[in-house]
Amino acid sequence: MRDTTRPLVVIGLLGTRLDAGSNPNRWQRWRPTVAVCQHEDMIVDRLELLHDPRNLTLAQQVSDDIAQVSPETTVSLRPMAMQDPWDFEGVFAHLHDFARTYPFDEGEDYLLHITTGTHVAQICLFLLTESRHFPARLLQTSPPRSRGHRREKAWGSYRIIDLDLSAYDQLASRFRQERREGVSFLKAGIETRNEPFNRLIEQIERVALASRAPLLLTGPTGAGKSQLARRIYQLRKSRRLVAGEFVEVNCATLRGDAAMSAIFGHVRGAFTGAESARDGLMKAADKGSLFLDEIGELGLDEQAMLLKAIETGRFMPVGADTERESDFQLIAGTNRDLVAAAAQGRFREDLLARIDLWTFRLPGLSERVEDIAPNLEFELEQFADSAGARVGFSREARERFLAFAEGPEGIWAGNFRDLNAAVTRMSTLAAGGRITVALVEEELARLRRRWRLAAPTNGDDVVLAEALGEERLAELDRFDRVQLAEVIRVCRSSRTASDAGRVLFAASRARRATVNDADRIRKYLTKWGLTFAQLSDGSSSRG
Repeated sequence: MRDTTRPLVVIGLLGTRLDAGSNPNRWQRWRPTVAVCQHEDMIVDRLELLHDPRNLTLAQQVSDDIAQVSPETTVSLRPMAMQDPWDFEGVFAHLHDFARTYPFDEGEDYLLHITTGTHVAQICLFLLTESRHFPARLLQTSPPRSRGHRREKAWGSYRIIDLDLSAYDQLASRFRQERREGVSFLKAGIETRNEPFNRLIEQIERVALASRAPLLLTGPTGAGKSQLARRIYQLRKSRRLVAGEFVEVNCATLRGDAAMSAIFGHVRGAFTGAESARDGLMKAADKGSLFLDEIGELGLDEQAMLLKAIETGRFMPVGADTERESDFQLIAGTNRDLVAAAAQGRFREDLLARIDLWTFRLPGLSERVEDIAPNLEFELEQFADSAGARVGFSREARERFLAFAEGPEGIWAGNFRDLNAAVTRMSTLAAGGRITVALVEEELARLRRRWRLAAPTNGDDVVLAEALGEERLAELDRFDRVQLAEVIRVCRSSRTASDAGRVLFAASRARRATVNDADRIRKYLTKWGLTFAQLSDGSSSRG
């Protein structure tokens, strides 16, 4: 219902065909703009009629006819020169400028007539009303319908559409549901709980559906870059935004001429062994998506050719005389710092600038421990699908695994690859389809060993493992590891326990009345079952 206490203003475009007519027969035809002012239950106080200056005669005729059927309506003719009424950008610009400069009055009620004008103009009017550039509701008119031998009134019917009301909310809710489905699809249906990660996926979903610009996925190895890249492609394909294939290559596996040939293809005889022509991955990705994982491993020559292909859609196969074309979207992945690589001259700055428009860093598993539990269930389902047998944890076993996985010991150096491998091992060994506490403990010991071996060779754990052994090392808190490792290093490099003490206690010994550095060292080492002699001669307490 409209507020009848406020003047009603209708804004509309002159219909060069529907509104046309100058002979007496024109009153037998339905003319939308004139009909708007003929409804007894919708008195129009003012009509703002937008028209091309070339159609001034028709606009004046419509104005005169409105004066006959609705004397209370004031018609304001608004010239608007549109060179091409089918040019979306041009039409939108003109209507946007009009909306920005028109003196809208809060004391007036506005309707935007969307029945006349090209389809392009109607779409633009809808978008500008939805964005509230036009503080109006939409007015849609329809011609009279035949009812046997009787006809409706010659001015037909009308419908007012308020984009803020529930009728539109139902449409909007469909888009919101579709968006939720898109986000869930990118997450493989996993109900992740980490809010920063969920916001990241929502951003990726918006960009993936709105832009064809390159996407750069960064983050540690095993964080899920490859899987996400494929799902981005699948989401885009489900919305008919791509028609081609998803083509993936790990650039770390390509070297020299093989890299050029694999990506850009080659002609027959381009190099020794090129007995037949090869299209290459870039051509295979035409109309689709090309995922270059570990893009930082590409050589500078390949980077230069890739940059040209991104900017122009054209590339030169190895040994070819003519360029070829490929309309592809690039998705790149890396666990390297490309900014640092560019500063060191190992990655082209211009290529980085081109692919850095949309960069998304995927966090490692240890950065989103809230998501370990739902991902654990996902991995169990994946195992059931592949093995054809469902496996589950006992309650105690699940609690033990999650306590480790979500706690400080859960390093997850390989991220989801480690989690997948752990679930696969436990599920394969589970008798009767049940993972027990004993199986979990075996797996946790395996993960600890793996992560220690993956640590830098000069790390604290290596020093401690040599002195204490693997089993005792596993029992140490991280706090104790840091301190004990430093004591062991100093003892190994010192001639006597007193020398080691002078280095380790240099700050505190000056404040002591009596100093016995060697005794302090001996007492500290005894706590861990070690002696200075064992450390200084390179032996250990492992027996």
